Amino acid sequence: MKVNKGINRLTTLLFTIYLVGLYWILLFKLGIQSPYMDERRVNLIPFNDPSLFNAENILNVIIFVPLGIYAGIIFERLTSSKKILLFFSASLIVEALQYILRLGAFDVTDLITNTAGGILGLIIFKSIERVFNNSDRAQRFINIFAATGTILIVLLLLLLKMNLLPVRFQ
Repeated sequence: MKVNKGINRLTTLLFTIYLVGLYWILLFKLGIQSPYMDERRVNLIPFNDPSLFNAENILNVIIFVPLGIYAGIIFERLTSSKKILLFFSASLIVEALQYILRLGAFDVTDLITNTAGGILGLIIFKSIERVFNNSDRAQRFINIFAATGTILIVLLLLLLKMNLLPVRFQ
């Protein structure tokens, strides 16, 4: 059974929304200005922070999980090694842009955690595919889950930007 074009378009649309959101979160920090953003810093020592499981590292992993899931669907013909290279390259581009545009620091820990998130997402995709025993059904399930999550995240971000939640966000 072949996934129809509508399902593939939905996957592509959700992936595009994810990439725009990822770009906005990682490069523009959701529109939050921070004093460290005017500095150009480079950290080449991985996990320089003594706490391996700090919030930033965990969030970096989580935010790249969808990239791994989408890569499993959209780039199905690529080998796992090439998908991992894709995760690393995407992270490297984001880190370089943060440094060049003075929007954050270039941090090797972020390269590692972002890449790990992509790998985790790919593992999740492969697990879902095994559970459904069919890549088409797995894609449909992921689309339903991703569409629901995308709607909720966009709604949350809109409510935050409109100051309609008890959390203040500017």
